[in-house]
This record gives sequence, C-alpha cells and structure tokens, in this order.
Amino acid sequence: MHRLLRTADANAPTTCIAALSRVSSRRSRLSQETALTPNPIPNLTPLLVHLSIPGSAREDETTFSRTKRQAEGLIAGAAVPFVILRPGVVIASAAYGGSALIRALAALPLDLPARESGRPLAVTDVHDIAGTIAIIARRWRGGERGWGVVWNIMEPNPSTLGAVIDAFRRRLGGPRPIGRLPSWLLEAGARAGDLSACLGWRPPIRSTALCELRRGVKGDPRAWSAATGIRPASLETALARLPATVQERWFARLYLVKAVVLGSLVIFWAASGLIALTVAFGAAIAILTSHGFPPALARAITVLSSLGDIGVGVAIAIRKTCRLGLLAGLAISLFYMVGAAVLAPDLWIEPLGALVKTGPAFALMLAALAILDDR
Repeated sequence: MHRLLRTADANAPTTCIAALSRVSSRRSRLSQETALTPNPIPNLTPLLVHLSIPGSAREDETTFSRTKRQAEGLIAGAAVPFVILRPGVVIASAAYGGSALIRALAALPLDLPARESGRPLAVTDVHDIAGTIAIIARRWRGGERGWGVVWNIMEPNPSTLGAVIDAFRRRLGGPRPIGRLPSWLLEAGARAGDLSACLGWRPPIRSTALCELRRGVKGDPRAWSAATGIRPASLETALARLPATVQERWFARLYLVKAVVLGSLVIFWAASGLIALTVAFGAAIAILTSHGFPPALARAITVLSSLGDIGVGVAIAIRKTCRLGLLAGLAISLFYMVGAAVLAPDLWIEPLGALVKTGPAFALMLAALAILDDR
C-alpha cells in the first residue's frame, strides 16, 4: 500500500479496484492487500476504492479499528483519487464473519446479554455496495476525476444487535428465546476464539470482535445517498432478499456446532494417545501380549500408535493441517477397526465397547470434513 501510494502517477496504466486492509494483532502492524487489474483504457489515472469500517478515531479502542483508520489516513494523504466506503454489517446471500455469526445466534434459543443486545447495529445490503461501485465506475469512465470522499453506506436508522438477531430468527424460522446467554460464557467464547486464532483459525467471536460489537455500528449515510441517489435498504428489505430455505437453516445451526465438533475430535484423539502412553501404558501392552505379540513389539506398537493419535489431534487443532488431520484420523480408525477384526476380534465385544465407539468418531470426522470450509 505504501509503495502504491508513493509511486502512483497521473498516467499509471492500472486501475485500483479495491484495497482491503487487515490487521495482524500478534504483530500490531498494518497489513494491506491491494488488488490491481490491467487498465483496459490507457492514460487513465488510478482510482482507489477502499472498504473500511464506520466510526471515528476517538471511538477506536482496538488495534483492528485503529489500523483501519491509519489506512484511511494513508489514502487521504496520497496523490491519488479515492473513495472510502464504510459499510455497516453487510447482509448478503453468502454468509461470512459477522453476518454468519448473526445467523448462528438466530438459531440459538438464547438472547445475548443485555449489554451487547442493546448496542446499535446498522446493516448494509450488499446490493447497495455493488450499486455504489457501479455508479463510481460509470462516473469515472465519464471523465469525473475529482474523487476524494468518505461515505457511510448503511441504513440511516440503526437497529440494535438484539433486534437484528430477532429479525434473522423470524426470517430463518429460529427458536423462540427462553433466556439470555450468560455474560461469562460470552467472554469465555471470546477467549477461546483468541486461542483458536493463534492456531490459524478465523473465528467470528474474539475479544476484538466483542469490543467492536459493544462499541456499536452506526454512521450518517446522507452524504452517500445524496451523491449517488441510492436510498439505503432497510433491514427488512435486505432480509427479504435472502433465501430462507433448509440450507440456510442448516448453516445457521451448524455454524457454532462446527467448533464443538472439531474441539471434541482434538480432545478425543489427543486424550486417547496420552492415556495409552501414560496411565494405561501397561494395560495397552498387556492387551497385545495376550494376543500373541512379543513384549518388545507390543511396547513399540503402543508407543507408535499413541504418538500417532496425539499427532492426529494436534493436526486437527491447527487450521492449516486440519483437513489432513481428519483424513489421517479416518485412515487410522479404519486400520484400528480392520486390524482388530483380524488379529483380536474379541475386542469388539469388550464390555466398555472401546472399538465400537470408533464408529461414531469416524462419522463425526466425516461430518467435520463436510462443514470444514469457511467460504
């Protein structure tokens, strides 16, 4: 981004379509991603369209919001025409991030704590963003060059977070709330989200997200509406455009369950390996020796299989290797079940059903693979 803004000149043969900034909280620095496409019309100056967040610098309390504001300052001080768009919570048919979390909360029979539920939350229909960019492009092609504006793109009268969740609940046919989510559980979920982020995951609820929700999402869209002639869609209008079929309900119900499924599998595999390698080490060796395995070989098999189980658990915990870990878990489970059937079939009728329980774990891994993708 710094290089782009320093070197942009009036005859640059590129058009900057969008610049999306993201924050690495661990390094506390600004990371910019700029998408450049070849300019089909030569000798045009570059136009920068940047998607940011609403609010003002005095309200920014997190690294996320402060670096967004830093990006805006860099753009405003550069020698390129620019348009900074500040949408609210975007409602679109594709669910991701905050909109995905709202869908998931709408599928729960619990309201958020009063503190969070009452915060202002302005929404933005994705069609309004697309329409705005189309107008900018049309006017740009028509010769308009004096761009240097910051627009809030959102409904003029924000709802509350609780009201938005209720609207999604009605649209998706969610359950009637029977109580409120305890504040301590929400805080614990945010801390768990922070931990999972260290493993490469992108959970929608983290300490930063919770802080931003408590700040609220609001802004004045009058300048944008006057300049473009677009009348911002209301929450009801945006929701009416969304499908409300079984796949939307499945997504809403499974979104938070996904973390439970993956977390359970991590504990299942890691605990299985640790138990066999420590307190049950002698018992595991005894099972193998009772079926004719030499003690040294039984010891080696126990150690290797235990380390393999722990490795599967660690791989599932890390986002980058999760799919590989799930596939490895499926392969190892099949090996255990087939091997036991051939070498020690009596283990299948063991009183506690240790091998029988491998079947449900196998099915759970298949389910995890099916819902692993974020987009």
